[in-house]
Amino acid sequence: MMIYTKTYVAPEINKREIMRYAGVKTPTEEIVALMSEAVEEASSTLTYKVCYGEFPVTISEGMVDFGFARVRSSDLSKNLAGCEKVILFAATVGVGMDRLIARYGVRSPSRALMLQAFGAERIEALCDSFTEDIASSLYAGYTLMPRFSPGYGDLPLEFQSEIFRVLDCPKKIGLSLNESLLMSPTKSVTAIIGIKSE
Repeated sequence: MMIYTKTYVAPEINKREIMRYAGVKTPTEEIVALMSEAVEEASSTLTYKVCYGEFPVTISEGMVDFGFARVRSSDLSKNLAGCEKVILFAATVGVGMDRLIARYGVRSPSRALMLQAFGAERIEALCDSFTEDIASSLYAGYTLMPRFSPGYGDLPLEFQSEIFRVLDCPKKIGLSLNESLLMSPTKSVTAIIGIKSE
């Protein structure tokens, strides 16, 4: 099975999303300035990398079989209903953001919070860019289902380790998984996208 890697240019920044992730409903001038400083400081530290592969999928009575692994999940079964193949992918914006968040964690919790929010916005923007990219190139004429990640609904978080194994994430994009199933860098995502013929 071929596994591919791709590096993206920085997606457009959505400042409203950063505020949403930060839990800010009514931004003050001070908060807007804090966000702008966080964005300016962190932007140059980010990398936008994805590794992915296409796999067959069969579903039977809540059991989802990808060929390399099987997992029981009624929620994922519903998401992938009618699909004969999937894209599995892992995406990360790199370790630079983690280092900045750690640096400011004690001396400026508000800056660390805004960096956390910016990191969340960045990884979501990368996932959106990747999905739009494959929808318009590899899978034009197909329907792509909403991405589905381990830990969502009744899909066990433990399935994360199967995705890491088959995509070889540490070697491909420098993304690792610890014994608690937490990813490093933290601003990273693994997900499944169902592909359905029109």
